Amino acid sequence: MNNANLKMKNAKCKILTFAICTLQFAFLLSGCATWQLDGDITRGRLELLYGDPKAALVHFERAAELNPDYRLNFTLLTEGVWTYVGRSQYAAGRLPEARKALESARSRHPDDDVAKLYLGLVLGQAGEQPRGRKEIEAGLKGLVDWLDFIRFYHPWGHYWDPGDQIRAEARRNLALIKAEGSWKDLAASVEWVGREIEIEIDRAADDRRQDRERDSDGGNQP
Repeated sequence: MNNANLKMKNAKCKILTFAICTLQFAFLLSGCATWQLDGDITRGRLELLYGDPKAALVHFERAAELNPDYRLNFTLLTEGVWTYVGRSQYAAGRLPEARKALESARSRHPDDDVAKLYLGLVLGQAGEQPRGRKEIEAGLKGLVDWLDFIRFYHPWGHYWDPGDQIRAEARRNLALIKAEGSWKDLAASVEWVGREIEIEIDRAADDRRQDRERDSDGGNQP
């Protein structure tokens, strides 16, 4: 083999090696990003429900930077990351920022009913109560319909709101909207619905896990 052919072969080997290393590095980065994203969502949810909404916001904003179109992928309720950003800002009293985030959530995922609830709350606090009530009404109807649908048509649906408390409160709120009742009462109740549907994500998963463990233990009995 002459020197020209040898140099060409070496160059091709270097290019191939570089391409393989680049792909491996990309896969590694992708895995790290996914791990970080899932971690931020998990820690953010814990802070939002049981800790500091400002701390939750740090996690959710970082998750939104990693994947602005992210939706929950470990539960039936596919809430979007911008909904979480908006909810955290709402809880922290940052209403203009919350409105922007929640409008983004509504635009990206029109079926995100939790985003509708919180956008309605933000609008009402900003003095736009008629529009706020419409958003809340749409969100409540969507959640009730979704809970009814998964109960009858999804194998895990019976784990969600088995005692109908969330449905009952949502329907009470719908009646309050129709009667043009107190905004203060409506807002407090909608906040309860929003928190409970979030907690239900974990309750449903825990109930399903316990059933699987009981089935597994039962299958091992002599």
